[in-house]
Amino acid sequence: MEKNGSKTEETGHRHLPSWLRIRVKSGSSDYRKMKERLPLPTVCEEARCPNISECFASGTATFLLMGSVCTRNCTYCNIGHGRPLPLNPAEPALLADTIRKLGLSYAVLTSVTRDDVPDGGARHFAACIRSIREVNPHCRVEILVPDFKKNMEDAVTVLAETAPDVFNHNIETVSSLFRTVRPGGRYEGSLELLKRYHEAMPEIPLKSGIMVGLGETEDELFQTFRDLRNAGVTLLSVGQYLSPGPGHAPVRRFVTPEEFDRYRREALNMGFIGCAAGPFVRSSYRASELRKLAGGL
Repeated sequence: MEKNGSKTEETGHRHLPSWLRIRVKSGSSDYRKMKERLPLPTVCEEARCPNISECFASGTATFLLMGSVCTRNCTYCNIGHGRPLPLNPAEPALLADTIRKLGLSYAVLTSVTRDDVPDGGARHFAACIRSIREVNPHCRVEILVPDFKKNMEDAVTVLAETAPDVFNHNIETVSSLFRTVRPGGRYEGSLELLKRYHEAMPEIPLKSGIMVGLGETEDELFQTFRDLRNAGVTLLSVGQYLSPGPGHAPVRRFVTPEEFDRYRREALNMGFIGCAAGPFVRSSYRASELRKLAGGL
């Protein structure tokens, strides 16, 4: 395999380029202490995120809400697909207590997609935001939401009334790959959600993220950047896609660190206030720092 941006469908560690061969630094005291005190699962743990120690040490964690079964079956994602259990009304209080015990200063809330719930889970997100702020008034809250395609207008209204500190919805991929990568969603629908929320709450930083290495061209990637800026997005994350395994979308290319640097420069030139771009960047990577770039305290 070539070292620079080579095309590949191999995702085992022995086939990874050198810049992707790192180990999770799970031996730090901050990481160990946090892990021992986690009564709720975090996306960081479930996905074995390579940035877990860095984020935990900075007082940041990402929580997966509304269960572990998704009503969609996106080809890039390893979360189980099927019929989920009813929402847990005790989850907001448990989440707030977990954040208090961990002493977090920044919490990212995400969820499986719940097309079975009339509002897509918007009111559950709002309940979690309120509970966190009641118990942890100094903790900032970023939400990473699904597309709410069945009742977008209602979801935007609910999450404008109980607004987070950052509103995040990942576009995930370019328009030409959307039907393959996110078969249950629409590229235009994701842009519409971001635009509607920005129009409703222009003072709330708007964020999105995209994976690369799925077969997109650079022109397509930069067009997606422009589409996101036109929707009002000012914060962006760009990271390497790694396939969870057989049956998922294959990795078409490993993007080099130098290319990620170029992506970041291009995003900033387009008017994004902050852009985290790199092989290991995930949606919530250095989320607190990006928020501060958008004017948050």
